[in-house]
Amino acid sequence: MDDQIEYRFKIDTFTPATLPMKRLAEYMLEIAQLLGEPEHVHFVEVAEGSAQLVQLIDYVAIPKVRDRLRTSITAAAPEELVRRRNQIDKMLAADNAVGVLHEVGHATLVIRFPGRELISEEIAGIAEEGSLRGQLVRIGGSDNTAHALISNDEGTFTCEMPRDLARALAPHLYGMPIRIDGRGRWRRSREGRWELQHFRATSFVVLKDEVLMGSVARLRDANKDGALIERGLTADELLRIRHGQ
Repeated sequence: MDDQIEYRFKIDTFTPATLPMKRLAEYMLEIAQLLGEPEHVHFVEVAEGSAQLVQLIDYVAIPKVRDRLRTSITAAAPEELVRRRNQIDKMLAADNAVGVLHEVGHATLVIRFPGRELISEEIAGIAEEGSLRGQLVRIGGSDNTAHALISNDEGTFTCEMPRDLARALAPHLYGMPIRIDGRGRWRRSREGRWELQHFRATSFVVLKDEVLMGSVARLRDANKDGALIERGLTADELLRIRHGQ
């Protein structure tokens, strides 16, 4: 139709006859949320061959949908779009599938979802010296060790410490940003995000006029085009990136 354009989402391991209805509904929901413009996106059918979910986009919404999809694959993609793409990839990986979303007749607007080809190995249990930066928002504990809660732009993180260190740290509750040094254990998720599992503090420093930049942001910037993940990285390389080196 002249007043609509067609988008197709192809799932390589399914056909219309083998794609379960419940799974179809789940994919439809995620694709609809990725495309946006719910009043102007219409599901049409599951086309033959590898299962292809066909959507028609009303003419009035075409520029917004195109802009949203182009933004979703850039380093500047908002978190909401990153979550949508990651969720689709997780579903595809669970189905041992790879997906492609494209605009029919628009050769350059093709978005690939690697699905099963994503890095599946999680790097877990990497212990090393490190630091946490942020504002102290809680401190206490009733056993032989104390626990502190540090908040920054990435979230909140718990660390344990000796009681004497906790007493020295307590006056800085809700105060200036601090850096807590110690030994931590991190894991890297399949999506390339570093997550803190445990941290034991040994000292701290009060920071002044310092911009808090977290490891997740550095990893995202370092992997803007996906090249780092595509070529493969050693654990040592990933750790250096996490520390901004």
